[in-house]
Amino acid sequence: MKPFLFAVAGLLSLAGVAQASTLDDVKARGALNCGVTQGLPGFSNPNDKNEWSGLDVDFCRAVAAAIFNDSSKVKFTPLSAKDRFTALTSGAIDVLSRNTTWTMSRDTTLGFNFAGVMYYDGQGFMVRKSVGVKSAKELASASICVQTGTTHELNVSDYFKANHIALGEVIAFATIDEAVKAYESGRCDVFTSDKSQLAAVRLKLTNPVDHMILPETISKEPLGPLVRHGDDQWFDLVKWTYFALLDAEELGVTGKNVEEMVNSPNPEVKRLLGSDGKYGEALGLTPDWVVRIIKAVGNYGEIYDRNVGPETPLGIERGLNNLWNNGGIQYGMPVR
Repeated sequence: MKPFLFAVAGLLSLAGVAQASTLDDVKARGALNCGVTQGLPGFSNPNDKNEWSGLDVDFCRAVAAAIFNDSSKVKFTPLSAKDRFTALTSGAIDVLSRNTTWTMSRDTTLGFNFAGVMYYDGQGFMVRKSVGVKSAKELASASICVQTGTTHELNVSDYFKANHIALGEVIAFATIDEAVKAYESGRCDVFTSDKSQLAAVRLKLTNPVDHMILPETISKEPLGPLVRHGDDQWFDLVKWTYFALLDAEELGVTGKNVEEMVNSPNPEVKRLLGSDGKYGEALGLTPDWVVRIIKAVGNYGEIYDRNVGPETPLGIERGLNNLWNNGGIQYGMPVR
């Protein structure tokens, strides 16, 4: 073989090793390492027994189910907004599923791949009802609590400049709990974050009914799981876990009927559930990888309704997070 061909073969060999490394590490370890929020009801929140629940938590459980056929094989690591990217870059976690906004800089210069948008959100403001404010445009010179390491500080500055509103003091805190404590104690007039986070935080306040979320949405906040650059197979596995949750909902595959649906004559269902084709093999998984996922956590709609939907304390309507054929923009790629 000529030197050039030796070099190409060597590069291809190294690429193959790199592709499988994260999945191999997870399998060897016997558990998925998942980075989550430090206690956010509806998204990632531990109970007094340190049992985690939430939309972001269930996504990691879905990945674990696809790999191990056991959704409990996950170690959850609570991370601050400041520390989350370091944990992913260093390899301390395999996937970050922590209400993180998909931005260009995070997707490129920070070296991450976003696997999808688990929750379409936008930034808003929460105030005490007693101040009599009905709109964000009435917040001139107000002091605003925000968590550092997020997109929220820049969004606030952009919004106030664009609307010619005098920006008061913006007070940044390292953790969400510190920011909320400062807001509730009266250190600042306003608390700003993603609207889903505002709804969750409001539940934790001493008197939730004394506070209101203003109607304006000042930004686009597509929140989703992400992985490191450089391991395409792992990126594909995490990404297609997300798509599988959406495809299952669209095709009517649920946690209750998935075993029955394996025998469906519908060709789309057959491909999704592995009774036709071997689509899981490219991910390093078995053909029934989606069956494993849906049996463990349900489809996307079931996850949403269980954690943040209208019948939960958060009571958030699907809105943009509905499927594309039901008034929303959630869209799973086809398995074929």
